[in-house]
Amino acid sequence: MIAMIVLVVDGYNMIGDWPELRDLKDYQLEEARAKLIEMMAEYQAYTGYQVIIVFDAYDVKGTENRKTEHRLEIIFTKENETADERIEKLVKEVMNVRTKVYVATSDFTEQWTIFSKGALRKSARELLLEVRDIHSEIKQDVEEHQVYQPKSRIPLSDDVLKQFEKWRRGDK
Repeated sequence: MIAMIVLVVDGYNMIGDWPELRDLKDYQLEEARAKLIEMMAEYQAYTGYQVIIVFDAYDVKGTENRKTEHRLEIIFTKENETADERIEKLVKEVMNVRTKVYVATSDFTEQWTIFSKGALRKSARELLLEVRDIHSEIKQDVEEHQVYQPKSRIPLSDDVLKQFEKWRRGDK
């Protein structure tokens, strides 16, 4: 029995592939990252999967940087470590009999590498379609809920409603 599903996301791969993020990255990379994190937080909340986003900090000096934002684990790789290398280590760390691991990347070589380690792959396009479907379902659920909101549990005539309104305002 599967106890947990983990989705490891190659952050910059998604940013480079998803049209709305790709357009942002050239002049507002931080904003593109924030938008991806927001989208994946919604995905995680809806699916119940544990989502880990890995960003490549290969040319940045220093150690690995981990943080939690919107209940997502976000990892910036350490100096001289690529996102692909970190993703491979993560798959090895979290993979067990009770955990199903997906890796979202469109890097063909990385897809084969993680597949050989027992993880399943999702292309950037597949994940984008899932994210869009989930967003549409949430939007539809909210709209249906708003339409169905009854004003009162007991149907009241207009005369009774007017009388209640007078009492509420302190009029007799």
